[in-house]
Amino acid sequence: MSQTDCPFCEKLRDLSSLQASEVVWRFPYSVAFLGPWQFYRGYCVLAARSHERELFHLPDEVRRAYLDEMCLLAQAIDQAFHPHKLNCESLGNQVPHLHWHLFPRSGDDPDRLSPVWLALAAAESDPELRRRLEGEPIDRPAIATALRQTLTSLKAPRA
Repeated sequence: MSQTDCPFCEKLRDLSSLQASEVVWRFPYSVAFLGPWQFYRGYCVLAARSHERELFHLPDEVRRAYLDEMCLLAQAIDQAFHPHKLNCESLGNQVPHLHWHLFPRSGDDPDRLSPVWLALAAAESDPELRRRLEGEPIDRPAIATALRQTLTSLKAPRA
């Protein structure tokens, strides 16, 4: 997948066209997006600003800064939503652009002992499960605002 057909590169090229609730924070080396699965309240995707397939492809200084940004976002999710556990995953099997999924897991999640991806795969064919995992009805702007306020209090760097 090249930069021209990469969904993350496309989003990063035109951030101003996205809804305010979708872009949580513009870090110097990455952008935090509010994820679609808000059953996991505060779920975000952190996409690297540069199109790389692997973390080790980044220059050392950029890699360290990018990881620091991921940790700041994780800290903000934790402070804003107090999950039982926070799962941070960098996969890239479907979209080979460096990105992290940060899934806050609650203690009352009926699937808390299973990977999130099993429930998300099942939601593709189960409309009721899909609605539950999307968190409908949900106030996405309020979630994004809570994360922004927490990142501001953490003095997170901005691009």
